[in-house]
Amino acid sequence: MINLKNRRPLSSRDTKWAAGCAAWLANKGATPNAISQASMGAALVAGIAFAASGHVGSVFGVGALLILGAFFCQLRLLCNLFDGMVAVEAGKSAPDGPLWNEFPDRVSDLLIFAGVGLGVGNLSLGLAAGAMSVLTAYTRELGAGIDLAPDFSGPMAKPQRMALVTGAAMLAIFEPLFAASGTVLTWALWIATTGAALTAIRRAAHIRTELLKRD
Repeated sequence: MINLKNRRPLSSRDTKWAAGCAAWLANKGATPNAISQASMGAALVAGIAFAASGHVGSVFGVGALLILGAFFCQLRLLCNLFDGMVAVEAGKSAPDGPLWNEFPDRVSDLLIFAGVGLGVGNLSLGLAAGAMSVLTAYTRELGAGIDLAPDFSGPMAKPQRMALVTGAAMLAIFEPLFAASGTVLTWALWIATTGAALTAIRRAAHIRTELLKRD
């Protein structure tokens, strides 16, 4: 049975277009687990596109790859939205649903940030951003595991991370006009890494505060 208290609050879940898309997917036989698994595929394409964008000679090619990467980052988020809606609203949850609800997200973060890191020639920074992203999820699940309300606070939770990467990719298309190649995405990685680390610390502090209240 799905614990709705552990569900990320999303305003988009209450929109007509989201409900319509989720109903269409359910009617077509899509399962929540398959949608969750598709999110990893979207993240893989995004990561490859970002990685390739740093090794293409033409400005047009770079721009096309950055747009592709940004699009698949958003597609990853749509998969994250619809898997839960198909599971809950359409009543198609599965016993192993909690695994597929969380595991693909961790893989997706690593794929996307590693791809951006490869694209800007700084894989270590990309992996650091991915690692800090995983740590934010760990602290949230740690709190939920000891019967605290799941903490989805930022400043760099998953929606904010994907908004940052998407926005940076779109801005990087025009980078030749104002900066050296890779500058915008490199800064985005630093912001994601620092912001995710602060998010994990904030969530850990919240856990400690709540535990001390129990004493």
